[in-house]
Amino acid sequence: MPPSSVCSLSAGFSPSTTHAGRVPAGLVPAEGNVNHLHALPEWAVTVTLVRDNQPVLTAVHLPLTGQTCTALAGAGARLDGRPLHVSQAADLGLSLVATSRARPDEDEKTVRRIGSSVTAMLLDALVVRTSVPATLHLLDVAAGRTDAFRQFAGARTDLLPGALLVAEAGGRISDTEGRPWTPQSKSFLAAAPGVHTAAVTTLSR
Repeated sequence: MPPSSVCSLSAGFSPSTTHAGRVPAGLVPAEGNVNHLHALPEWAVTVTLVRDNQPVLTAVHLPLTGQTCTALAGAGARLDGRPLHVSQAADLGLSLVATSRARPDEDEKTVRRIGSSVTAMLLDALVVRTSVPATLHLLDVAAGRTDAFRQFAGARTDLLPGALLVAEAGGRISDTEGRPWTPQSKSFLAAAPGVHTAAVTTLSR
């Protein structure tokens, strides 16, 4: 792949990043660097092919387990070749919900919004998890192990790999108010279809 066609997802991209018709790819050498530095196992290496600011192909590799997750737009999501499917959860009150702080330098307004969303979900969901990186939470949503994930502001293009995994596993992607999500959106929600509406209601309070 020509070097000019590779750009960091954390740096963002736009159609102007293409060169001579090439489709840019987003490469993240390691997601979950904080975890890696603290000897925690939740980190991964990802690469995502992006067309018109939408992910069309992604691969997420977990070095410590040897697992590899892939998703191709229109062709489903897989974990080591096995199809992934979101959960059949239909009751937010029985659901495991996750969130992530995208980066440590978020402004106070965003931090308070994250805090209020945690409070809201603690009242309405069964369990709330908070950790990084977002991609691994989204892999859990795609695999049916977590029922919903939301994030505010932060490194929004880093959500592209996980968004494709969840969408191809049958989940719903939107912002936290239920509107279509793009990398320019101020919030993000990925959920099993059966709890998506309830999650939007909770996060919109």
